[in-house]
Amino acid sequence: MDVNNLRGKRIAFAASGGLDSCTITHWLAAQGVEVVCYSADLGQPDESSFDQVGKRMLESGAANFIAIDLKNEIAEIGLEVIQTNAKYEGNYWNMTGAARQVIVKGILPKMSEHNINIFSHGATGRGNDQVRFQVIAAMLNPNLSFYAAWRDEIFLSKFRGRKDMLDYCDKNRIPIKASHDEPYSTDANLLGLTHEGGALESLQTKMEFVKPGLGHWPQEAPEQSEILTISFTRGRPVKINGEEKDLVSTFEILNLIGGKHGVGIAENIVENRYVGVKSRGVYEAPAMVILAHCYQQLLQQVLDKRALQIYQQVSLYLGTQLYQGYWVDMGSRMARRCVQEISPFVNGDISVELYKGNIYYLSTENVINGLYNKEGSMEDEGNFDHHDSEGFLNILTLNAKTVALAKQIYNESNEI
Repeated sequence: MDVNNLRGKRIAFAASGGLDSCTITHWLAAQGVEVVCYSADLGQPDESSFDQVGKRMLESGAANFIAIDLKNEIAEIGLEVIQTNAKYEGNYWNMTGAARQVIVKGILPKMSEHNINIFSHGATGRGNDQVRFQVIAAMLNPNLSFYAAWRDEIFLSKFRGRKDMLDYCDKNRIPIKASHDEPYSTDANLLGLTHEGGALESLQTKMEFVKPGLGHWPQEAPEQSEILTISFTRGRPVKINGEEKDLVSTFEILNLIGGKHGVGIAENIVENRYVGVKSRGVYEAPAMVILAHCYQQLLQQVLDKRALQIYQQVSLYLGTQLYQGYWVDMGSRMARRCVQEISPFVNGDISVELYKGNIYYLSTENVINGLYNKEGSMEDEGNFDHHDSEGFLNILTLNAKTVALAKQIYNESNEI
């Protein structure tokens, strides 16, 4: 679909208030398109006032601006990402993928209220977000149509990249936060910040080029460490240092404390985008990192080896599913339900120490469903009888000898 198909029509635009959003909104309005902008309040730490997002979009030519408060929703999916350990390619906490799930789910009911069936976004044709926005929306409402400016040849003939958009905004006096001087772009929500593009596309650019939005680099963190105790009930963090906190406040507080000590600040990741190219991101997620560290410590005390093996396999699967936008399909729903079996058993108070980017485990208490007990002690306690291992080892070594006598074991020179 190109802009010629949209003239005189009303569309819903998922607007962040950034450079792309402002440019696309103004350009579409100039082409005779009625643009209704929907923006999600995800607790963005880089926005001093969410009202400014609406102001920028209206001044960019939006026919209407509708704000949707989704802070609770982003906190809930963030917790589920922690509970499922749904990281992508081992170390990326899927903050952006999680946010797209929340944004689309929040916008679609509003579109229905306003009888709009064309969903538009400002995601680049080279990235993951275009997939996420459209796959999620199509699953939730298969009757939608989509428009993406970055796949419209008419738009692309005028805008080839960031510089063209900045020049356009300057010429048309569009109020934007971005400038020619900014060396990279940032996407933010309650779960963390993503820095990419610009100078960061060069792998010779050091991570320290980024100015952290949530705290300090580890080497700049205070010399004095800080001890935290986080209490979990049925898989949910409910207290910080003995004080009850709701989930949104928990993320906000731990982002501040973790950021102060350089925890989860600007992790450098080269990842495989869904579209088949590699990209580099520099990420900040202090609260996610702290909560996940504590959650995993409790899981190690609660799960036996067979349950842990299933959990690890499901986590790997869900990390990729969320990254690619498939969080609500049948496969993900099955996997997520599997992990939900675990959460009721994750209870306890875990204490950790934060110091210059590191998290050190200190202790756990009140782990009422824990499997760690005196039976595994090296001392003279518990009911484990050393003599019982004699028969156990006879069985194991019988198998080992059988394998060797069958000439299935080779030495380093590939000789028996």
